[in-house]
Amino acid sequence: MAQYETINTVGVGTRSAAIDAGLRAHMNKVYGLMSVAMVITAGVAWAVGTNEAMLAAIYTTPLKWVVMFLPLVMVFAFGAVIGRLSVAAAQLFFYVYAASVGLSLAYIFAVFTGTSIATTFLVTAIAFAGLSLYGYTTKRDLSGFGTFLVMGLIGLIVASIVNIFLASSALAFAISVIGVLIFAGLTAFDTQSIKTTYLAHAQAGDQDWLGKAAIMGALNLYLDFINMFMFLLQFLGNRD
Repeated sequence: MAQYETINTVGVGTRSAAIDAGLRAHMNKVYGLMSVAMVITAGVAWAVGTNEAMLAAIYTTPLKWVVMFLPLVMVFAFGAVIGRLSVAAAQLFFYVYAASVGLSLAYIFAVFTGTSIATTFLVTAIAFAGLSLYGYTTKRDLSGFGTFLVMGLIGLIVASIVNIFLASSALAFAISVIGVLIFAGLTAFDTQSIKTTYLAHAQAGDQDWLGKAAIMGALNLYLDFINMFMFLLQFLGNRD
């Protein structure tokens, strides 16, 4: 009996160690995919944003509306088709999406100084790292905040669309403050969600599912970072 218990304990410990190792590999893949997407976005935004001819061709013509709404259309399409895509195709779609976001953000190089953009990016990176680490390590269940954060996000989107027509500086300031808070919360929430989702499916060993889950996790964290950066830029950015 004692021998059986010893063997059983060793077996459980081995499985636990394998799951922990798998989780670390999964999270590394999530952050790796997100990092590549960030490099693509930054590269496209800089290349277009520092080229006056390209900026004029986009933002002084109706093409600006295509550039503005293309990422939104793509992210909804991605969610709809990812189940039918291979892991490689889903990853390629993600990177193309990151390029479209970079194109839509190119204007910031014409509006804000390069120093303030770099400073805001560094502040965002530090805040994101801390919030994501909290979401990964905390024992507190953050799932209860999910509904609240999503409702806040919907309200934020509606308010942002309304302010396109109102052009209210007071409303823009309020949107920026609320936006930073919402995406700070979503960073911690999404990180914990990626972790708990992996742990719930780890024993199944479905590599196709794990690959797509890593891409969707990277997409969620990427969106959290980009939006937090843009809202912080409204506070920290110095305009040219």
